Amino acid sequence: MYESRTEAVISPRQFRYRLMWHGLGACLLLVGSILFGVLGHLYFEPHIPLHDAIFNATLLLGGVGPVILPESVGGKLFFAGYGLYVGLVFVASIGLILAPVAHRLLHRFHFDEGGDD
Repeated sequence: MYESRTEAVISPRQFRYRLMWHGLGACLLLVGSILFGVLGHLYFEPHIPLHDAIFNATLLLGGVGPVILPESVGGKLFFAGYGLYVGLVFVASIGLILAPVAHRLLHRFHFDEGGDD
């Protein structure tokens, strides 16, 4: 996916294009995670309106926590698992966004040079 150490650093235009694709991938990951949270919330707590389910899922993804606490055992277990999941999604999305920047820095400063064993 990225250029190897024997290849030249990509142009700034190609780099912006790469950043755009990584940002789009992170956005798709976040939207998919919100959709997963909304569907799970509606499944385990059917009396919750759609707008409250969206609100709860986005707040959980943002690290704030739910506004409406689940009442059923299934809802509580889902929220516990979803809370762990969104923590990983947050870290993965930051990594996805910063990966091109880190690679460009390492490539530019030749940190990836070393003896091949």
